[in-house]
Amino acid sequence: MDLSYTTKRSPRRRRLTITVERDRSIVVHAPDGISDEQIRRVVESKWQWIHEKVGHPRKYQQLPHPPGKEMVSGESALYLGRQYRIEVIGKGLDRIQFSRHFLVPASEGEKRTEAMREWYILKAKAKLVPRAALHARALGVDVSRVRIVDNRFRWGSCTMKNNINFNWRLIKAPMFVIDYVIVHELAHLIESNHTPRFWNIVRAQTSTMEKAKTWLKEHGQLLEQTI
Repeated sequence: MDLSYTTKRSPRRRRLTITVERDRSIVVHAPDGISDEQIRRVVESKWQWIHEKVGHPRKYQQLPHPPGKEMVSGESALYLGRQYRIEVIGKGLDRIQFSRHFLVPASEGEKRTEAMREWYILKAKAKLVPRAALHARALGVDVSRVRIVDNRFRWGSCTMKNNINFNWRLIKAPMFVIDYVIVHELAHLIESNHTPRFWNIVRAQTSTMEKAKTWLKEHGQLLEQTI
């Protein structure tokens, strides 16, 4: 097994942790003072655990994606956990609109998929940013900035400067999943590692935590589709 990994150091970290991303990459999060040799020894000592995570049949295996959809009338697109019908409009429409179903201007031509992606990003900014502010107040944490980013293999991330990033694809998920991911990242401003205290904070703020984690495991790949 290849034990290649990426190391990310932070002065805020008190101990070393290892994560296996959905693309099977191994990331070591370490305090600033720990040496490369110490990291290597820890990684080698966790070989069996890493091997099991990389080979996880549900979360990490490269499952075949369902066939890509086309932006044509009669197809559907995912939004906030539900599929909505797409209707291509020939005239009188200059941008994508949503009202119980998606109205897509025919004038976009081959750029309809790109236009849909931009629509998702705008909606993610409109819904996730204020939602993050709401949860931040409830948790009593200060966030420097909330950004919507394009990251295929992480739903969210927290930086050492108290910036929170969210994958725009989250806008396709149900609100209880969005809330879980938001709270998960905000909780890292209180507890940087995935300790029992960390999970208690998340669980106290989102009673549907386990349901959301299960939903992401079962449907996460759907979010990665273009539409």
